[in-house]
Amino acid sequence: MSKDILVGDHFLSGDVAAAEGAIAAGCRFFAGYPITPSSEVAERMARRLPEVGGIFIQMEDELASMAAILGASWGGRKAMTATSGPGFSLMMENYGLGIMTETPVVIVNVQRAGPSTGLPTLLGQGDVMQARWGTHGSYQAIALSPESPQECFDMTIKAFNLAERFRQPVILLMDESVGHLFERVTIPPKEEIEIVNRKILKDKNRKIYEPDEDLVPPMPPIGEGFGIHVTGLTHDERGYPSINAETQERMIGRINDKIRKYADEIVDYEEFMVDDAEVIVVAYGITARSARRAVIMARENGIKAGLFRLKVIWPFPSKRLEELSDREFVVAEVNNGQALVEVERAIKKRAVFVGKMGGEPHKPQEILKGIEEAVK
Repeated sequence: MSKDILVGDHFLSGDVAAAEGAIAAGCRFFAGYPITPSSEVAERMARRLPEVGGIFIQMEDELASMAAILGASWGGRKAMTATSGPGFSLMMENYGLGIMTETPVVIVNVQRAGPSTGLPTLLGQGDVMQARWGTHGSYQAIALSPESPQECFDMTIKAFNLAERFRQPVILLMDESVGHLFERVTIPPKEEIEIVNRKILKDKNRKIYEPDEDLVPPMPPIGEGFGIHVTGLTHDERGYPSINAETQERMIGRINDKIRKYADEIVDYEEFMVDDAEVIVVAYGITARSARRAVIMARENGIKAGLFRLKVIWPFPSKRLEELSDREFVVAEVNNGQALVEVERAIKKRAVFVGKMGGEPHKPQEILKGIEEAVK
């Protein structure tokens, strides 16, 4: 058995499964600061990384944690951090730096109820819009949302693959209930795990931010003779600061287009009993599990309901929801309406909203009431 892949069936929490997914994806550097309910990710990485030749560092705060993983990525390592709402807020400036410098890293955000300190140990899903719009400037976010420990493992690998494919930070937008949920997690043999490694720049005569046809530039290896300048300032293809509107339009336009033009590669969702559904529930994370049961209950009561589960929240699956817009919609999430905004934008009408302020997941009966309201 390979020491870095714990092949077989395990009984793991979502937090621990995400850590194991990172190890399986090739992550060999973790920097973080303890914060409930994500601390178990760091604790697992602290134990596991030395076993596989990696490095774990507990930083002084979340700002430094984000800076450290950006530096590690430029040093040639796959790198990750983990946090929750308040720490995620502190990471936003250096998240923007990662966007501007096109640095592949993974950020695990195990959401809890806020604002501020809120309910540190209890459920929330209030960071959806922060994941998309939390930092300043024009950019496109990638954020995944697991509903089970198995998906925490699988989606952490996917997050690393997307980070390397598109050369930018990727967010695993977990929630407390999924993070602390224990279930069976099956870890396949290493050869069965799809791994995307970064494109490495080899031509020393080529500019370090000169993109390939897919708009993603290969990443230059540090210490091998490349002239590398990494800055958060608007920079040209050489990486040198170029403070003018022309460069901003060209470079930031490409940073956005590399995601927009290939969004269909990223967008992912699950449709459960949607084909003949008259009412569709949109949910994600732990809420989707209750929504699935509510859909079954509605069917038992003669209501044709279905579930549209967001597996990737950003980019948002607006195109598919628009195709389904002749149905009625219910949106269930543990916040005051965040994915709701995007659903209504896509379907161009109002949806029934079943929200919670945080602290506990939805009961299926609560979502069923929303389905019954939509039918009326």
